[in-house]
Amino acid sequence: MSDATRSVLHEVMEQQTVSIAKAGIITTLNARTSILAAANPIGSKYNPDETVTRNIDLPPTLISRFHLLYLVLDDVDEALDRKLAQHLVSLYLEDAPETGGGQDILPIEELSAYITYARSRINPTITEAAGEELVRCYVTLRKAGEDPRSNEKRITATTRQLESMIRLAEAHARMRLSPFVELDDVKEAFRLMREAINTSARDPTTGEIDMGLLDTSIGRQQRKMRADLRRAVLGMLDGVGVAASTRGVRWADAFAQMEAQSSVRVSPADFQEVIRELEQEGLVKVTGERDRRVIKRVEGA
Repeated sequence: MSDATRSVLHEVMEQQTVSIAKAGIITTLNARTSILAAANPIGSKYNPDETVTRNIDLPPTLISRFHLLYLVLDDVDEALDRKLAQHLVSLYLEDAPETGGGQDILPIEELSAYITYARSRINPTITEAAGEELVRCYVTLRKAGEDPRSNEKRITATTRQLESMIRLAEAHARMRLSPFVELDDVKEAFRLMREAINTSARDPTTGEIDMGLLDTSIGRQQRKMRADLRRAVLGMLDGVGVAASTRGVRWADAFAQMEAQSSVRVSPADFQEVIRELEQEGLVKVTGERDRRVIKRVEGA
């Protein structure tokens, strides 16, 4: 996806508007519609050891705008494989409308009229019981981040998930042409949100749910690892002596030393990001290019 396309999607999903500048016409139009999108992973194969944002190469600011995010993975499972094969075969066995019994086919005109009527005429309001259930469901999602073994709590839900559940519950009530959002609508919205979070927001390194993976593309474990890596890099540069610190440490040697010291795998991307942050803060300086890069400690920093 090009940067221009991403910027357009940002405007549509954040401000619900589309800016047009064509044929001498410059204007801004409303874009109040639902978005159903599908994306293939990088290399056409999903890597379970990487986060969702790295697999599909979309910025977290764009991914977090979607209410629901599901992973459709091709896992080997005999029961699922048999069910899928039976469904595909049935499409060829029942390709004639008469074989369906006429009960499962809805004319497109009737379906369009139903959707139009539901969207334009039905504006369901949330009942008191449904409101209490929404609060309970949100608190349940938040409690999933509690860990008695750690003082730091994982973020497993934000107010954005609560707003998503409200809209999903309203949409479910609108499908029933109901003027009120009831308990069943909230329960269905909670089920959809819970299943989406369980698959898309699970940290591949720890197996725990962490919304930071979708909001910032970095989970709690990775943030902690980068903080430890940052201290280790500064400690290495401060411990080599004044003369060696002036000359600096080769990039490859520094990375190899960090890998040897760490009990977990240090990826080149994490190492590069830590060095970039230190360089932006004026604590280190990188000279040279590619294999000749040298990391130097900034004096007085």
